[in-house]
Amino acid sequence: MSTVTLIGTRLAAEGTEFVYRGESGACEGCPYRGQCLNLVEGRRYRVTGVRDGTQALDCAVHADASVRAVEVEPATVTANVPSRGAYAGSKSSLEGPCPHVECPSHGLCEPLGADFDEEYRIAEVDGDPPHEVCHLDRDLTTVTFEAPENE
Repeated sequence: MSTVTLIGTRLAAEGTEFVYRGESGACEGCPYRGQCLNLVEGRRYRVTGVRDGTQALDCAVHADASVRAVEVEPATVTANVPSRGAYAGSKSSLEGPCPHVECPSHGLCEPLGADFDEEYRIAEVDGDPPHEVCHLDRDLTTVTFEAPENE
């Protein structure tokens, strides 16, 4: 089920994904706070529709200084998880932080929109990670986590 929210006009395009970061200090006193601050902090979302006929509203937070009304849904997250027990329908969590930012898998080992202390249901097993060797000697598989339910 979609949620209507306000996001920066530059991001307001169907298919755009973003991680909601919560309230900014610049939100204080804004008349549109209730429409913007209605998502779950740290969760990844995908824009499923841009509301037709709505105007751009002034915003002190976004680089383009305006927001638009869009419909969003929680999005899936692609990540590397321990290979043991990684199959569709099972639950898994991230292995832990990785200091090797130059590794081609780093973004999958520390994906935006997923936390280390959470378990996620695996929707699909995607296969081998993009790295040739894990410098932390981890046995990893790339998976897609199900999108969480709207709260």
